[in-house]
Amino acid sequence: MAQATKQQLDAMAVADRLRPTLLGLARELRRERIAGVSPHQVSLLVSIKHSPGVTVGELAAEERVSTAAMSKRVTRLERDGLVARTPSETDRRCVGLTLTEEGQRALRRVRSRRTAWLATRLGALSREELAAVGAAVDSLARLLEGRRA
Repeated sequence: MAQATKQQLDAMAVADRLRPTLLGLARELRRERIAGVSPHQVSLLVSIKHSPGVTVGELAAEERVSTAAMSKRVTRLERDGLVARTPSETDRRCVGLTLTEEGQRALRRVRSRRTAWLATRLGALSREELAAVGAAVDSLARLLEGRRA
């Protein structure tokens, strides 16, 4: 077996330190219930925003839950005025989901609160630390290229 290169070892060391930090930040950003919308509901709203017309079955597969369980979650979002069910124009048997204006407003409020939370924490860093984090953002974003639609 070939020996790991110094760069591979360095990458493993950085990954070992970075992973729990990113997970912790993500957990903190999702933790708070904002404007009566739970973190799970936010996740569904984001999925619907990125895939307007997605079906309950498609969401269930994406979230790895039963269609019945997802249907209950979507019914709650619909009852709260956050999503609407819209018949497909090409197949009347299919019903797609879209965000309502209220659903869009809820996502904007969540994004604003999460950005403010993160900005507060970043504001506690030194100027040099903040510059280093800023420089790393583009590099980290490249890791996700091709992973999102």
